[in-house]
Amino acid sequence: MRSLRNIFLALLAVIVISAIGFTFWLRDRYVVPVLMYHHVGIPSGVKWRLNDVSSKSFDYQLNFMKRHGFQVISLDDLVTGLKKGQVFSRNTIVITVDDGYEDNYKYAFPILKKYGFPATIFLVSDWVGKPGCLTWDEIKEMEKHDISFGAHTRHHAYLPRLTLAQQENEIAGSKRIIEGHLGHPIDYFCYPDGGFTENIKRLVAQAGFKAAVTTNRGKDRFDRDFYELKRIHMNNTDDRYSGLILWFKFSGYYNLFRRFRFEGGRMERGTLYE
Repeated sequence: MRSLRNIFLALLAVIVISAIGFTFWLRDRYVVPVLMYHHVGIPSGVKWRLNDVSSKSFDYQLNFMKRHGFQVISLDDLVTGLKKGQVFSRNTIVITVDDGYEDNYKYAFPILKKYGFPATIFLVSDWVGKPGCLTWDEIKEMEKHDISFGAHTRHHAYLPRLTLAQQENEIAGSKRIIEGHLGHPIDYFCYPDGGFTENIKRLVAQAGFKAAVTTNRGKDRFDRDFYELKRIHMNNTDDRYSGLILWFKFSGYYNLFRRFRFEGGRMERGTLYE
């Protein structure tokens, strides 16, 4: 009996020491979660894609943030703070939305205003004003209520497949068009399909962007490279299991347990909508 008791105590000690060690290891690997949405307000019965959410789900997720004391900050506040070496509290969140669909104004915007949360919407500049997309008037109205805008190329082009001249046109051209309509600098860029290379990152920096966001691509898990900031896919099923998925995605440690893809690699066809 004594030997069994000693074995049990030894195992317990190993578990406790391992848990303490894991806690210390985890503590220094916190990264402010940057959330990624696309369509908001998908009708019931319609097949949704990754990053699409219904109005009900979007409201639930933002209400979850509010109820549990999460601090939602702008992408600019995050980047500015990181560049200054700021240490963010472990309840911080950034919200981003890709492509600039009309439903962002019709459904997402009222819910963001309801909770007083900022967000950044990345515009495909040449889609603005087309059916199903935001108009410049809607964009200007949203800017008055803590919604900022970034560039997402001119035509939602997958950059690694383009020539250098085409890449420059998509990157710098989108910035120029959006700034021309809004009358102020556009500081942040989003890679379509999350695809980038080191050369593309340099083009983004040369165009005058302060930072760029991707998906789960690249080798930097801790957002030390401002031109490959990681984001977390949010979707219509994240509010299941009594919020456990949301807790995990909002924890700041979610990126540690994701399978990253390399720069320039493209997602397998049909497996992911970014």
